[in-house]
Amino acid sequence: MSPTSPQAAHTAALIEQQIQHLLVAVEHELRGAAAGMNELALIKALQRPPWELLGKVSFNEPEKLYPVHFLLFHVLYRLRDRLSETGESLRISPLNIRLEAQRVISGTGVPDGVDGLREFYLDLSHYRLPEDAIHQMMDDFWAGRSGNGPAQAETRAAAEVLGFEALPPDFSSVKQRFRRAVMRAHPDRGGRTETIQRLNEAFAVLKAHFRHST
Repeated sequence: MSPTSPQAAHTAALIEQQIQHLLVAVEHELRGAAAGMNELALIKALQRPPWELLGKVSFNEPEKLYPVHFLLFHVLYRLRDRLSETGESLRISPLNIRLEAQRVISGTGVPDGVDGLREFYLDLSHYRLPEDAIHQMMDDFWAGRSGNGPAQAETRAAAEVLGFEALPPDFSSVKQRFRRAVMRAHPDRGGRTETIQRLNEAFAVLKAHFRHST
């Protein structure tokens, strides 16, 4: 194995420094949000003073959003591991990120056992991926990494984002509602790309739910 180049070592050190700053900022923001916050709200909080840890984010371009998303979720999983040692847990979902009391205190290790998403996000080699891999991953968000469908809380939250009062009966109704919502939120009609990204995330969660329930 060839030794790490000085440039690669310097880049890794800069990323770790940013991670350490993000760990402090993310915990502070979450402790001030008892009901939790979605991923977009957390990104925006980290862009504003006093943090200013994230630059401009292109929410409608997955290949540019992905590094920000990955680094944030890397930080969230590291924070969850740390908090699990003190009796707290961290719900991690793009639709709701929230600190809560750990329901199971006894035992060892982090909550939820083997977690494919945790393993993926804690591996910094995934920080940079080819563009086609990024598009595939963002399209399939919760489905392919953990081997399980999304939790009930994530599914309900996703349904609410798309305007459903209860879990929709089938995926075809999800697609119809998603298309209408995206058309209303399009920037050409006065909407915002951040809203479209949140709709995309909700759609991905419901897509994963129906894929695993069939």
